[in-house]
Amino acid sequence: MTLSQNPIKALASNLTLLSDIRRGVEKEGLRVDHSAFLASTPHPVALGSTLCNSRITTDYAEALLELITAPYASVEDLRTELQHVHQFVVRHLGDEIIWNQSMPAHLPEEADIQIGWYGTSNTGMFKHVYRRGLAERYGKRMQCIAGVHYNYSLPDRIWPLLQIDGRTFQEQRSNGYLALIRNFTRYSWLLMYLFGASPAVSKDFLGEHQLPLEKIAPDTYCLPWATSLRMSDLGYQNKEAQAELQLCYNDLDTFLLRMRRAATTSWPAYADIGTHRNGEWIQLNTNILQIENEYYSNIRPKRTPKANERPSSALANRGVEYIEVRCLDIDPFDPIGLSAETARFLDVFLLFCATEPSPVFPDGGFCQDSKNNFAKVVVEGRKPGLLLRNQNKQDVELKSWGEDLILAMQPYAALFDKGAEQPLYQAALDAQMAKIQDASLCPSARVLKQISESGQSFVDYTYAQSLAHKNHLLDLPFSAELQQEFEQAATDSIAAQQQIEAAEKDQSFEVYLQKYQALLDA
Repeated sequence: MTLSQNPIKALASNLTLLSDIRRGVEKEGLRVDHSAFLASTPHPVALGSTLCNSRITTDYAEALLELITAPYASVEDLRTELQHVHQFVVRHLGDEIIWNQSMPAHLPEEADIQIGWYGTSNTGMFKHVYRRGLAERYGKRMQCIAGVHYNYSLPDRIWPLLQIDGRTFQEQRSNGYLALIRNFTRYSWLLMYLFGASPAVSKDFLGEHQLPLEKIAPDTYCLPWATSLRMSDLGYQNKEAQAELQLCYNDLDTFLLRMRRAATTSWPAYADIGTHRNGEWIQLNTNILQIENEYYSNIRPKRTPKANERPSSALANRGVEYIEVRCLDIDPFDPIGLSAETARFLDVFLLFCATEPSPVFPDGGFCQDSKNNFAKVVVEGRKPGLLLRNQNKQDVELKSWGEDLILAMQPYAALFDKGAEQPLYQAALDAQMAKIQDASLCPSARVLKQISESGQSFVDYTYAQSLAHKNHLLDLPFSAELQQEFEQAATDSIAAQQQIEAAEKDQSFEVYLQKYQALLDA
C-alpha cells in the first residue's frame, strides 16, 4: 500500500470530505427490575417488533435491549437520535431501568435467562436458534454483558486521494478499510485505557472464574488496575474453536477465506452437542461459527447484505462499506452511554488509523504483539510504568506511547475543527491527554473510586446511577411529534413481522436453513 506523502495536506485541501464521514451507534443495555435483577418480562409490545423495528431490538437475551441509530454526518445529530430512542424506551419500561453499565446486574440461574424471541417465522426462528447456539457454546451469562458499537464510514472520494493501492476502486476502498483495521489493531489498547469503564463486577457473576480479583465493597470484586473486565477473560472471550480461526486483515481474500472455512468446518465439541435436543433446535449447525457474526472481534469490516445474501458474500461481492468498532464499554457517566467527547475522539482516532502508514502484519497476519498489548491494558492498564511492545519490537511505557499517539492525532483534530466556532475535537483530544498523564481521570478509576466512596456494592451503586439517568431522560422534552413517530414505527414493525410470518408459514425451518447455508456454498 502506498499512502499520499502528506495525507494531512491532502485532507486540508479537501475539507468537505470530513463532512461526508458517517457514524452510527448500536448501544446495548439490560432491562433491570426494581430489585436490580435482570428483568423477566417480555420485550415491551409498545417498543414494537424485535425482528423489524430498525431502532429498537434485542441482542442476546430478551431483556438485553439494542438501541440503534442511522448513520449521521455529525456527532450532534448522532447523539440526538440516540437520546430520542432512549427517551422513547424509558417511557415504556414501567419501573424497570436500562442498566447503564457493561457488566451485568444480578442474573438469575442460567436456565432462567430468557433468550431473545423474534416470532414464529423462519427468519425469526433463525435469530432465536442462533442465540440458543451461543448459550450452548459460551453460556448465557457471558451474553448478558453489554457494550457500544461504533459504525464508521469514510467517503469514497478519500481513497484515491490517499493513493491506496487497488486494481479497481472497490479493491482500493477495501484495502483502505483493511489498512484502517490493521492500525486499529495496533493502537486499540489506547481505547481500552481511555474508555474502559468496567473494572468491577458483582460476586454472583464470577462463578468459577479464577482471575485474581480483590474485594472492594459488599459483593463487589475488581482487578485494581483493570480498565475493562468486559473485554477480559471474564467477559467476551474467544473459546478454543475461535482461537483457531485467527482472521487476517492483510487482504480481503484471505480474511474471507478463513471466515468461510470457519463457517463451514465442523468443530468436534459442537458436534458432540448436536443440533437438536428433545426434538428442538439448539444450534444452527456444528461449525466453528454458526454464522459469520459469531466471531468475537474488536473491529469488523462490514457491508450491508442484500436480500438472500450472507455477510461474507456481501463483502466478497461489493467490498468493505464501513467498519464496526466493538470494544467500547458503556459510558456509565453518560445517560445514553456514549459522550460527545468520546465520539469525537473516535472520529479522530479512526481517521488517523485510515491515513497513517499501515504495513501488513507478518506471520500470516496474526499480530500477536498487538493482541498482547490489548489484553495487558484490559487487566492492568492503569498500572504505573506498564510496558507495551510497539511495532518495532521495543518495550515502551504506555504513558509515553499514549502521549505520542495523541500528539500525532492533533493535526486530524485541527482538520475537524477548522471553520467551527469551537475547537471541539481538540478539546476531546486534550481530555484524553489528561487521562494519559493522570490515570485517576480514567472512567475505570472513577468507577472504582465512586463505588468505594458510596459504601455500596457494584450493583447498588450502578442501579442508583442508572435510575438517575432514567429520571434525567424522563425530564427531557419529548415532543408529541416524536412520540407519534416512534409509536408509528413500532406499529409498522409489528405489521411487518406479521407479513413475514404469513409469507414464510409454508416453508419448513429445515429447508430455510439449507437454503441459507447454500448461499455460502455457492
